[in-house]
Amino acid sequence: MSESPAVGGFCPGAGIRGVDSPPTFPDAADLIFDYERSEQPSGSNGILLLADGTRFEGRLFGSEVIAEGELVFTTGMCGYQESLTDPSFAGQVLTFTYPLLGNYGVHLGVSESSSVHPRGVVCREHMTSPDHRDSVGSVHDLLVAHNIPGIEGIDTRALTRRVREHGTLLCVFGPAERVEEMETILEELTTPDAEDLVAQVTCKVSTLLNPGAEDEDGLPLPRLAAIDCGVKHNILRELCTRFEVVWCPADMPLEEIFRDWAPDALFASNGPGDPAHPGAATDARRTLATAVRQGMPVMGICLGHQLMGLAAGLRTYKLRYGHRGSNQPVMDLDTGRVYITSQNHGFAVEDPVQGMLAPHPSGACSDASDNILGAEFRVRHINSNDGTVEGLDLLDKPAFTIQFHPEACPGPHDASPLFDRFQQIVAEHLGSPEAELVSSEGGS
Repeated sequence: MSESPAVGGFCPGAGIRGVDSPPTFPDAADLIFDYERSEQPSGSNGILLLADGTRFEGRLFGSEVIAEGELVFTTGMCGYQESLTDPSFAGQVLTFTYPLLGNYGVHLGVSESSSVHPRGVVCREHMTSPDHRDSVGSVHDLLVAHNIPGIEGIDTRALTRRVREHGTLLCVFGPAERVEEMETILEELTTPDAEDLVAQVTCKVSTLLNPGAEDEDGLPLPRLAAIDCGVKHNILRELCTRFEVVWCPADMPLEEIFRDWAPDALFASNGPGDPAHPGAATDARRTLATAVRQGMPVMGICLGHQLMGLAAGLRTYKLRYGHRGSNQPVMDLDTGRVYITSQNHGFAVEDPVQGMLAPHPSGACSDASDNILGAEFRVRHINSNDGTVEGLDLLDKPAFTIQFHPEACPGPHDASPLFDRFQQIVAEHLGSPEAELVSSEGGS
């Protein structure tokens, strides 16, 4: 067995001024060191079955068990470790459109969570011998450590075209000799959107990540409650450079957050599944709406954006094949500037004028509802490809949302200043008389 890593884990409070002994959490790559690795995948014959009757033959790697879920694809040419550990992929079977997977291996301390979240991985070619001085293992090693199956040798171009034309669909894959079992599983398979996926990926207890964090002048940073709907580690890192951050479960009520932590602002993260699900996602939506009504500064990313859209009285709906990759163009309607962004979502907020754009053939969407924010809104960002809503600004409230991921830097750092925008909003709010009123009222 390999020796334990000298460096690993996830510690977003490390290196922050004023922070002593910040807590450390597991990183998905750490688990590679806790099992006996096989030298190479077996290369056993595998079968991928789609709900429309299509079948592909390939070779197995990772854990040789049966995978089942919703087939989606991502277009990024790198960042596969970040995708594999992104909680927003929970419930899905992830196809990589770039033909080579794993060439620079798996690295410590760069995962987006402590687990591998897709239920299966599909690719054209998997690299069994990655070439990078800092690699601690292959994608095969990472999948085996987390008991996730993979299949290679698949015509991913044909597979992607089918998803783009007909929409995401259910699938199953596994050992060729178990094909009859897989056919039965596929017949009975239901969409993972019906599951409470947010409850599966959120943290279990609230934790202060960088206690005593200070700015460059030695003054305490504002305290932010980050609602974890499936948050990525790099989002927490970015927040910890600007705020003293409390990592909170998605179902933690606002009054409890106020009682335990007394935050100055609220943040809602990315996450998997249907934003209108009646479970933990709805709990988080209520917390957001209450915070907005009380005048707290609020920012939402991805699922957090969708939850705010629902609270504003807009419907959310399932997209034909979603936006997943690191090259999604987004236009700021205020400036006309186009940002190249990283995205991972299968649902969208309807446009208040044009309605649902690029919907899934199933027609899945939420019911119409009332605006419970106590504020009006406007669309600030749209997707340049299909026109879907990518960001909302609330009027006369210190709150805004974005559908994309400003913490991810797909080459350019186009969208990262949006964290600075929120930091400025919080600073201005804390300098106002209204901020003192919200603080004194607490969670009432």
